[in-house]
Amino acid sequence: MTKVIAVDLGGTNLRVSLVQNNKIIKYMKDKTPKTQKELENLLFKNIEHLMEKDVKGIGIASAGPLEKGIIKNPPNLPLRNYNIKAALEKKFKKKVEVCNDAHSVAFAELKLGVKKKNFIVLTIGTGVGGGIIIDGKLYEGQGYGGEMGHIILHDGKSFEKLVGWKYTKELSKKAFGKELMINDLLKINNSKSKEILNKITMHLGQGIGSLINVFDPEVVVLAGGVRETGSTYLNMVKKEAEKYIILPRKTPIQWSKLEHPGTLGASLLIK
Repeated sequence: MTKVIAVDLGGTNLRVSLVQNNKIIKYMKDKTPKTQKELENLLFKNIEHLMEKDVKGIGIASAGPLEKGIIKNPPNLPLRNYNIKAALEKKFKKKVEVCNDAHSVAFAELKLGVKKKNFIVLTIGTGVGGGIIIDGKLYEGQGYGGEMGHIILHDGKSFEKLVGWKYTKELSKKAFGKELMINDLLKINNSKSKEILNKITMHLGQGIGSLINVFDPEVVVLAGGVRETGSTYLNMVKKEAEKYIILPRKTPIQWSKLEHPGTLGASLLIK
């Protein structure tokens, strides 16, 4: 009956959970603070709140890049060369393991979700992350592999830049005078909202189609905040991706069926 504290540290939200036997039994969610000190204080406080004597360790899924428990220079977090592993081990005297958040989602899908041997996970929210599973193992290259959000798609701009929430908000602010999300644009359903949706969806389709052409996966799993847009948007993405896929087979593109894949993946780091 192993208990683990699992942390999903993203650019928008900080989630801290108590997980037992791959099930989340307690869950806390806050907006990610804007400074290192505030973030560290909130993280420590929430872990302390959920900590129990029989907790085996703390698993952290964090935006990357990462190296040996050090969060290097993520674009969407207020942390630079921050040794989160050492800080938490010193504070809580528990085993701590740290993993890229998108890799963590891929790990959860491998063990608890789609359970395929060859697949790709894309996490789409504030930024874009990814995880590649080849022959049942997470592919990381020499340690930093899987940064799929930084494929260059158009005019020197990355996949992350062209489909992340920041860009959607930027385009909607210009068109409507306020920051909107994909769900908002789907509801508005006029020529201006359709133009923004088509632009974002085109780039999403280009990125997914390119990855399918390179890796020929059994399935592409989409996770992160974008999952809340539901089947209408997923069908738009599938249709767009098909334009760019040259392989002679139809690769399934689907939402993650796991409720909190980043958290569950982080919990699996503690064995």
